[in-house]
Amino acid sequence: MNKYIVRRLLALPFVVLVVSILVFGLTRLGGTTIGPYLVPGMTPEEIQALEERFHLDDPVPVQYFYWLKGVASGDLGWSAVGAAPVTEIFPQKIAASFELGGAAALWAVAIGIKLGTFAASRRNKVGDQLTSVFAVGGASMPSFWFGIILLIVFWSYLGWFPSGRMDPAIWNTISHPTNFYVIDSILNLNLRALGDALWHLVLPALTLGYSAVGIVTRMMRSSLLEELGKDYVDAARARGLPERLVIQRHARRNAFVPTITVIGLGIGIMFEGTVVVEKIFGWPGLGSWMADAVLSGDQATTLAFVIFTSILFLSINLIVDVIYGYLDRRVVLRKT
Repeated sequence: MNKYIVRRLLALPFVVLVVSILVFGLTRLGGTTIGPYLVPGMTPEEIQALEERFHLDDPVPVQYFYWLKGVASGDLGWSAVGAAPVTEIFPQKIAASFELGGAAALWAVAIGIKLGTFAASRRNKVGDQLTSVFAVGGASMPSFWFGIILLIVFWSYLGWFPSGRMDPAIWNTISHPTNFYVIDSILNLNLRALGDALWHLVLPALTLGYSAVGIVTRMMRSSLLEELGKDYVDAARARGLPERLVIQRHARRNAFVPTITVIGLGIGIMFEGTVVVEKIFGWPGLGSWMADAVLSGDQATTLAFVIFTSILFLSINLIVDVIYGYLDRRVVLRKT
């Protein structure tokens, strides 16, 4: 297991390097990237000076070399959208997206496993059918549509939940050492700020996690039904164990193995949906920042986002494989 993890970690930089080459080349297909840095009234000499400064007048391989050199030294370029270096804005955006994604994943995984177990234990009954309707709705419903419905009903009509990430009147009164508003409010021992942070999380987290909870519920149900039909479950029942213990202590553990893969996939789907969800709810995270960068031609921000998401997805896959090996010792992780 340890050798497998080391091999995957050693391969990670090479995979990210290949992805960066492909994305960098694609961003240069449209021509020069000087546009986001221009301001009205600039002279041709000033434009040429900018191109020389960012090496935009060099061939694409040379441009990539200088960009990679900057990345190696911690310089990801200048964000035209944020009017600041990418490295200054990135931590704030990552914190916002991770806080939203973490809240969405937490409820999606917890509810998905519970609902999947509930449905499998009541196969073909009313509870199973209602759960299936809920799960299919989450797996098939577009996030943008679900988010807009929640926003119209609970923000516009009822006024129960706010939009955005926080109330500025509250958050300007506390410090932000981590940029995670829930954690910052706890560190500041401010219950009002904590309540505000959690209240702003409700609608976007529900929207982002609904698609994942549908996938996890369906997979957990099918996996658990398969396990409940095996001989070791019949043997546990024959020993007189209650059905609840048979499911929780025996069958559900083995049903987790294929479900773990789906959970990793669901987390990936959630991060793909952050662009839409953050835009709908005015959440200042990586998704909305990336959307603004693409629309304005801010390629430094786009490249930084692609590199980050590549590392994120590769890390999720590695974590899923490792959990697989620990949950089921029959799984052998070896070099192929």
